[in-house]
Amino acid sequence: MKTRKLGKLEVSEMGFGCMSISANYGPAADRSQGINVIRAAHEKGVTFFDTAEVYGPYTSEELVGEALAPIRDKVAIATKFGFDIKAGGLNSQPEHIRKVVEGSLQRLRTDHIDLYYQHRVDPKVPIEDVAGAIKDLITEGKVLYFGLSEASAKTIRRAHAVQPVTAVQTEYSIMNRDPEHNRVLKTCEELGIGFVPWGPVGMGYLTGKMDERTNFDPNSDLRSQFDRFSPENLAANRSIVDLLKQFAEKKNATPAQIALAWLLAKKPWIVPIPGTRKIDHLNENLGAINVQLTPADLHEMESTFSAVRVQGGRMNEEQMKVVDEAA
Repeated sequence: MKTRKLGKLEVSEMGFGCMSISANYGPAADRSQGINVIRAAHEKGVTFFDTAEVYGPYTSEELVGEALAPIRDKVAIATKFGFDIKAGGLNSQPEHIRKVVEGSLQRLRTDHIDLYYQHRVDPKVPIEDVAGAIKDLITEGKVLYFGLSEASAKTIRRAHAVQPVTAVQTEYSIMNRDPEHNRVLKTCEELGIGFVPWGPVGMGYLTGKMDERTNFDPNSDLRSQFDRFSPENLAANRSIVDLLKQFAEKKNATPAQIALAWLLAKKPWIVPIPGTRKIDHLNENLGAINVQLTPADLHEMESTFSAVRVQGGRMNEEQMKVVDEAA
C-alpha cells in the first residue's frame, strides 16, 4: 500500500470508512466482526480510519477506539463534530466543540484526534469561529489537523484563512460528480488541501450487487429514504453498473474496483474511504490499488459516462438542507 498526502497528513492511499459497521446501512454488525475487519484493514496496509460521533450515535467511535487501541501509534483517526446529538440539529458553537471533543477522545481511547472534521457547516456559526476553535485544540495537542465535510468552495477558503484545512470530505464517485462542478475540487487543488470521497462506490450501488428488488430496512438503513435507491431508480441507473462491468472485464477487475481505481487516478491527493463489515469485500476494495487506469482509459471512461444521466438525488431533502452549497 502506497501513501498519499492530505495536506501535510500522510496516510495510506486507500482509507477505511467505519460508519457502515455500526450504523446507517442496516443493523449494526457484531462487535467482534467489526473489530476484526478494522484490524484486517490495517494488516493489509490501511492507516487511515474514518468515523464520527453521530454514527450510532457514539458506537462507531467506541468500536474504532477498541479496534485501533493496540496499534494507535501506527494509524491516523479521523472523526467529526457539528451535531447536537441530545438537542438535535447542528451545533458548531466553539464551546460545544470543546465539549464534544472530550467525549470523542474518550471513546477513541486516545489523547489526540489526527483529523477533526466539521461534519456539516453550521449556518448560525461563522466558519472563522469554528476554525479558530480547532486552532486552539491544535495548539493544545488534542487535534492535529482540521477538516471540513460537505463544505462549499467559499466556506473552505474562509476557514483555510484562519486555520489551514487539511482535507475536505464530500460524496464523490463515478455517479456523483458534484465536486467537479461546484469548484470544491478546484479549490482543494489550489490551496493544497486533500480530498476524501465518501460513498466512493455509490453507497454500495456500484458494486453491481443491487437491483430494483433490493430492500433497505427503513428503521436502520438511510438509503431507504434516498430517492436514488427507490426501485425505479435502482433499475434506471443500471446502465452505470453495466458500463463499469465492461471496463472491469478489460482490467480483470470488479465494478467496485474500477470505481475506486477511477478516483485514485483522478488526483494524487484523493484518498477514498470505502467501508464494509466483510473481509471479502475489504479484499475486493483494497484490490483496486492494483488496477492501473491509463490516461487513455480515463479518457474513454469520461467519454462513455458523459452520456449517462444519473436518476435520483444523492440524499433526501432533509439531509441536503444541511449541505453547504453556497457559491
